[in-house]
Amino acid sequence: MAGDLFSLKGKIAVTVGGTSGIGRELSLGFARAGATVIASSRHLESVEAIAAEIEALGSKTLRLASDVADRDSLEKLCNEVAAQFGKIDVLLVTAGMTKKQASVDVPEEDWMRIMDVNLNGTFRANQIFGRQMLRQKSGSIINTASLTSFVAFPEVCAYNTSKAGVKMLTETLAVEWAPHGVRVNALAPGVFRTPLNTKVLDIPERMEGILRRTPMGRLGKLEELVGAAVFLASDAANFVTGVTIPVDGGFLAKGI
Repeated sequence: MAGDLFSLKGKIAVTVGGTSGIGRELSLGFARAGATVIASSRHLESVEAIAAEIEALGSKTLRLASDVADRDSLEKLCNEVAAQFGKIDVLLVTAGMTKKQASVDVPEEDWMRIMDVNLNGTFRANQIFGRQMLRQKSGSIINTASLTSFVAFPEVCAYNTSKAGVKMLTETLAVEWAPHGVRVNALAPGVFRTPLNTKVLDIPERMEGILRRTPMGRLGKLEELVGAAVFLASDAANFVTGVTIPVDGGFLAKGI
């Protein structure tokens, strides 16, 4: 039936950075769509909290912390989920960070940290879970890109560059892994208020500029990302790979 195309029943989904902000919302969205969801992040207390919410929705889960900057923790997460459930159908990577400052003043350590979390961390997770999916000859990876994968925002140079890299990483892995049954796509969220960007959104001129550029004239609601993510995770997207889907209220479509 057509409705079953969008069901995640029977699928095992791992969400890295899945305990807060966009990751939390999508973790719960996957659970509501029927998936077994393992939401992981650096802080075990946050993992415990969302695990209880996932279980309340009727989903099975595991309580495992991980850090995209720590390859060993990602290896452990992948191995334990695969050992417990026998497969991993979906990987969602949402871990990320940013820092607003003039590009001419960015210390190298800030640049390196943002690149390591956003781009290198995405690669680590994709590579580790990709190996499992390649063995299975099936799987869907969903990365988190950004509007800045397409257009530049001022004074977040490292973030912009890292997210442009995530888009190209997504396309490269999609091309390499498509013959082996593994799909790799990305979401490019428009502007949604999260712990990552709330300080920037509290700058009146920044908010005014965002709303002026967004045809829908408002920020997104986190739940409005769930449909696109469930689509990419589901069998409805079996012939979709290598794409970055903006969920942005028309931001990228608007010219003058």
